[in-house]
Amino acid sequence: MADKTFHIAMYPWFALGHITPFVHLANKLAENGHKISFFLPAKTLHRVEAFNLHPDLVTFIPIIVPHVEGLPLGAETTNDVPFPLHPLIMTAMDCTEPDIEAYLRELKPHFVFFDFACWLPALTRKLGIKSVVYCVISSGTIGYLLSPARKIIERGLTSLDLLEPPKGFPSSSIKLRMYEAQGLAAVTKMDYGSGISFAERHLKSFSDCDAIGFKTCKEIEGPYCEYIGKQFEKPMLYAGPVVPEPPKMALEERWERLLSNFEAKTLIFCTFGSECVLKKDQFQELVLGLELTGLPFLVALKPPTGAQTIESALPEGFQERVKGTGFIYGGWVPQQLILRHPSVGCFVTHCGSGSLAEAMVNDCQLVLVPHVGDQIINARLMAGDLRIGVEVEKSEKDGLFTKDDVNKAVKAVMDGDSELGKEVRANHAKWKEFLLAPGLENYYINDFVMKLNNL
Repeated sequence: MADKTFHIAMYPWFALGHITPFVHLANKLAENGHKISFFLPAKTLHRVEAFNLHPDLVTFIPIIVPHVEGLPLGAETTNDVPFPLHPLIMTAMDCTEPDIEAYLRELKPHFVFFDFACWLPALTRKLGIKSVVYCVISSGTIGYLLSPARKIIERGLTSLDLLEPPKGFPSSSIKLRMYEAQGLAAVTKMDYGSGISFAERHLKSFSDCDAIGFKTCKEIEGPYCEYIGKQFEKPMLYAGPVVPEPPKMALEERWERLLSNFEAKTLIFCTFGSECVLKKDQFQELVLGLELTGLPFLVALKPPTGAQTIESALPEGFQERVKGTGFIYGGWVPQQLILRHPSVGCFVTHCGSGSLAEAMVNDCQLVLVPHVGDQIINARLMAGDLRIGVEVEKSEKDGLFTKDDVNKAVKAVMDGDSELGKEVRANHAKWKEFLLAPGLENYYINDFVMKLNNL
């Protein structure tokens, strides 16, 4: 049974935070001899090609993304546009259905793995192919927000609904503040491409597919995954931690030179993913908070709202005060390689799933600053359920943080003598050891493939 190899097509949502974990899974499956046909936007190819560890088995198939009115010319992924235009990227992805159908008829894969393209199950059923939702959003988030028990389609969803978990939801640390519940309720109702709301799109994907897969382990998210399986009456597939292989490239000399100036485990590294843009006042509170810690830091963020460059948004006199110890960078950085550097002692993160996965297998302590969507629930699971990080406190009224809130959270995790510092360090070390245990990845991938076989 285990000897049977499959041909799997993959079509993730046009966001780098979704495409990358699909590539990591493709590598793990190819390692076991499975063939992958990976559809992705044509101009994104150069950004992920280097991560393909098995070019003999993983084939990237570039898809021409049709232009949709309202999108800048050439925009293909969520990385190319601000958040309010993401639904138009989704509409463009929906318009690729005829091309995907033509490819699937020609390739005849056994399975299609997808996430946001909710039209795929109807298409694959017609072609005799099985469809699997491979969800890179945490199961805690999906279960809490989009459980059928909430009857969203019939009743809608209000912020008051989200202050309580849905019926039958496992006991957890997930508690939302009013401003978070309001934001999340609004996102579930927003048109998310082709006139379909975000909630409808996901509920359709989960209801119509043949199985649901999550990038996680039973030991970490088991109760949430089992809850989702029962709610949607679907087989649940655990892919395991899918820890990405360290990139084959070495850290560029300029980064190596910079990071090597600092003692082991003393540097704070702060980055919020490829899409987060802070408001200018919050950006300033963040960097002033890092300055207050008295520790060296490297910040890699997009320029805040209204600023052309990241330097122009810095508080007055800031650069002179932190010269030689504080570094601010407005471009892309090799996050995975920087996290592995011995000088990095603390990671200030927006709590995207990919960033958390990379952080959990390294030694840096975690400071959590969630902004939107699943990041909020991820932060509660990390700080509450697993207790391996500290969330920056925010005002109950408007969700804003101050420089003192940032300083306090960093000091809490960096103080190895405090009770909290000891607890998060011990828990982080325990989970790192678990995730890197020899055989864990293979156990999960073999089980995953066996369950595909059963389908």
